Amino acid sequence: MLMPSIFAENLFDDWFDFPSFRNMDRQLYGKHYTREMKTDVREHDDHYEVDIDLPGFKKDQIQLTLEKGYLTVTAAKKVEKDEGEKGKTLRKERYDGTLQRSFYVGDTLTEKDITAKLEHGVLSLSIPKRAEEKLPEKKLIAIEG
Repeated sequence: MLMPSIFAENLFDDWFDFPSFRNMDRQLYGKHYTREMKTDVREHDDHYEVDIDLPGFKKDQIQLTLEKGYLTVTAAKKVEKDEGEKGKTLRKERYDGTLQRSFYVGDTLTEKDITAKLEHGVLSLSIPKRAEEKLPEKKLIAIEG
């Protein structure tokens, strides 16, 4: 009789999950690595609200940069290894690594315009809307000659 594996979410994961470079993110963050940095964006009349899930990250492990109209959120974490641990590790799901996600916010914003707050593992950003230069309405162009 086959018994379910206690080491993976699928019985065959341990047998057929061969390492490769194309699965590097999966190996680093586990089977559900795509669920990292889940984001909600809400639009208001004058600004956008962005909420990003970053559970387990502290304020000093998160960096926000604004360059060429892109707001980039980078979260880096190191798992401290306890040398005095007793016993044999059967499964390790916490890893060192870096997560990064970028959003285009436009060329008219500066770092002073964007506000950020980290509370209960959720990074909340407030990004103001800037009025884009509107092109003039339809105009006739005179033809010489």
